[in-house]
Amino acid sequence: MRIAGITLPEHKRIEIALTTIYGVGRSRAQYILGRAKVEFGKKAKDLSTAEENEIRKCMEQYKIEGDLKRLVSGNIKRLKDIKAYRGLRHMRGLPSKGQRTKTNSRTRRGNVRKTMGTGRRKVEKK
Repeated sequence: MRIAGITLPEHKRIEIALTTIYGVGRSRAQYILGRAKVEFGKKAKDLSTAEENEIRKCMEQYKIEGDLKRLVSGNIKRLKDIKAYRGLRHMRGLPSKGQRTKTNSRTRRGNVRKTMGTGRRKVEKK
């Protein structure tokens, strides 16, 4: 089954399989299945054509995949253009939502360090 150009995994429950689409999480997947009157526990491969079409119809009202990614990147670009604080944080590759940076934020900064012990030298016993 393909929705928005994404092939859904057939061996997973449809509730979980829908979350492979960018912009669809568990709660939105459950809401869509509720509106389409499809059981959550049904496997993706067991869906009938009518059920697939109903799910597609319900998903058309949401921005997903490419449209959503364009919207998000446009929002970030706008923040950078107006030189907002959050835009500057995005430009510098730092956390933009107020997290501390003295420790943590290693993934955002790309600073990979090895964990040290206590910082003391080992004393050899004689």
